[in-house]
Amino acid sequence: MAKKTVRLKIKRADGPNRPTRWEEFEVPWQTHMNVIAALGEIRKNPVTVSGDKVAPVAWEASCLEEVCGACSMLVNGRVRQACSAMIDQIRKDDEPIVLEPMTKFPLVRDLMVDRSRMFDDLKTVKAWVFLDGSHELGAGPRQGQENQEEAYPLSRCMTCGCCLEACPQVNDSSSFIGPAAINQVRLFNLHPSGKLQAHQRLEALMGEDGVAGCGKAQNCVEVCPKEIPLVDSIASVSRQVSKHMLFGWLLK
Repeated sequence: MAKKTVRLKIKRADGPNRPTRWEEFEVPWQTHMNVIAALGEIRKNPVTVSGDKVAPVAWEASCLEEVCGACSMLVNGRVRQACSAMIDQIRKDDEPIVLEPMTKFPLVRDLMVDRSRMFDDLKTVKAWVFLDGSHELGAGPRQGQENQEEAYPLSRCMTCGCCLEACPQVNDSSSFIGPAAINQVRLFNLHPSGKLQAHQRLEALMGEDGVAGCGKAQNCVEVCPKEIPLVDSIASVSRQVSKHMLFGWLLK
C-alpha cells in the first residue's frame, strides 16, 4: 500500500528584489501534521517533485503554538499562522497546498518577511506604560474587574501582521498605520496608569496615516487569529481622537 504524502507548492525568492519562482515538494504525511511540520520535512530533504536538489525553504517560526506570531504566511491564498494550519483541514483532494509570503511587508527570503514596521508603529503610538524607575513610586491605581475584562482580549495581539496583510488600506499608496497599533492605543489608554499619556497616543493618530485612514473594510477582524475585536478598537479610538481634537486644548 502506497504511503500517504502531502504536496506543497511554494512561492520562492532568494532575497529582496530577486526573481520569484514556484517549486513543488512532496513529503510524507503524518498524523496531526501542520504546515510547519511539512516545511520541516522539506528542510530534511530539499528535493522538488521533479527531482531537483534545491536550497531548503526559508521561513520563520518560534513558539509553534500560535503565540509568537512569527509564522504568518499565505496558505491557499489566506493569511494565517502556519503552526495552526493543519494539513488535513486545509488541503483539498489531491491539490497541492499553496504557500506564499505576505505581500504587505518587505521580503527577506522565500516565506520570510520583515515585520519591523509593526514594531516601529508601536513606538509611534507609545504602546507601553510609562514608569519612572529613578525612585519608589508606591502602589499604582487598581485595575477594576470590568477594565480587565475589556482589556484582556486586546492584549492577545502577537504582532503577527495578518490584519495588515488583509487590510486594503495598507498598500504602497497609503501610510495607514493599520489595525494592530490602533488596537494597542485602546489597550494602553484603558490601563489605569497608561491613560496618563493617552493624549500622546491619540495625537500620534491624528494625521492621515492614523485612525482616519481606516476604510472600514473589516477584513482585519476576519483574519485575526486571536479574534481580537479590531473593528471595535478602531471605532473606540476614533471617538477618542475626535474628542481630543475638539477638547484636547483644555489639557494644555
